[in-house]
Amino acid sequence: MKVIGIDPGLSSTGIGIVSGRGVKVNTHAFGSIHTSSKTSLAGRLDCIHRNLLDLLQREKPDMLVIEDVFSLKEYPKSGIILGQVSGVVLLAGYQAGVSAVEIPVREAKQVLTGNGNAAKSQLEKAVRALLEITTPIRPYHASDALGLALIGLYRYSRKKISH
Repeated sequence: MKVIGIDPGLSSTGIGIVSGRGVKVNTHAFGSIHTSSKTSLAGRLDCIHRNLLDLLQREKPDMLVIEDVFSLKEYPKSGIILGQVSGVVLLAGYQAGVSAVEIPVREAKQVLTGNGNAAKSQLEKAVRALLEITTPIRPYHASDALGLALIGLYRYSRKKISH
């Protein structure tokens, strides 16, 4: 089974890809899609959508796992923008025929580190340990995405997910 995890962000959308079965990971890869703050919002969303759709069509994953949208009371506009990015990610998944599952960030942290309030650095170290990677995974968005992909593999590799 191949799972792509996505940590949505306007300036950097993290991507993690794992393949395997159950808790056995055969291969992994990670990266991110970057957009420029000098580009319009619509242009940045288009860039994320096009790049992700291309990746999904090329990789043909069995499923996509995306971090669920959240908003901090102090930064409501950030939550709205995150929702827009998540929307184009879900759209790309739909257009590529890939089933999507959304997982709240606290749940992902709990599953991977045992602490729903874990710091990004703790999450990155946990993902690195699970994949037996010795060098740091950067950017953190990519390690978050890898973590989401791992959860997808662990939870859903024995189940058939439908659109």
